Amino acid sequence: MARPRSFRLADSLVAALERHGRDRGETTSALAERYLEEGLRRDTHPLIVFRDGAAGRRASLAGARVDVAQVVDTFFASGKDVEQAARYLLLPEPLVRAALRYYADYRDEIDTWRDRVQEIADREREAWEREQAVLA
Repeated sequence: MARPRSFRLADSLVAALERHGRDRGETTSALAERYLEEGLRRDTHPLIVFRDGAAGRRASLAGARVDVAQVVDTFFASGKDVEQAARYLLLPEPLVRAALRYYADYRDEIDTWRDRVQEIADREREAWEREQAVLA
């Protein structure tokens, strides 16, 4: 449950936060909360960044444009072999390990993302199969 807090912020920072919130269609409070949460996570996991995309905001590897969920999927598909996952993704092992450390701390969040992406992929595959049946 959210608790009200009072912070002293520069007027220019508050104005920028309000403007950015309006541009994104988010409340100032929601945007500030997200920035605080992601900032704290970045302090603990400095190789993780957060990106917006068509399916929503997600954790990704800094400088690699690879989502943590992709690393996790590849790691499991490789039989839990970090070296093999790193080779497949063309990433250095330390980046793969950074993604796995983040996953260890936020497993439920990443698994929910993975499930959602799989549901979207399944729906798209089914739509393609229906289309192919019509075209056949």
